[in-house]
Parts: sequence; structure tokens; C-alpha cells
Amino acid sequence: MAQGGSTMGEEPTWPELLLIFAAVAAVPVVIGGALVLTLIGLVMWVTAPLRRRRRARSADSGGEVGRA
Repeated sequence: MAQGGSTMGEEPTWPELLLIFAAVAAVPVVIGGALVLTLIGLVMWVTAPLRRRRRARSADSGGEVGRA
């Protein structure tokens, strides 16, 4: 019933530690990147009508609005 030795197992080697670190670090990078791309996409989608109106207005006036 009594177990001899360490119950923790052996310590990970440097390559294993680096792999674990890379995997743990990749999670927030992937989630953060997805959030940033989502926010950029939503901003583009919400502002599309405004950009369309601006483009149509500048095309009606010859495209020279605001140029000296």
C-alpha cells in the first residue's frame, strides 16, 4: 500500500519547458489576436455606410473636396 519514491515524477527537460512555455504563451496571443481582428471588423462594418456616403459625396463634387 505504501508507495516508495517520489510521486511527482521526473522534472521536465529544457526543451519540454520551452514547449510548455510556448503553448501557454500562445493561448493569450491567439485570443487577443482574435479579439483585435473582431474589433477591427466590427468598426469597419459599422462605419461602412458613413464611408459610402462620404465617397458618394466626393464623387458628386468631382473628387476635389478639401484639396488646395
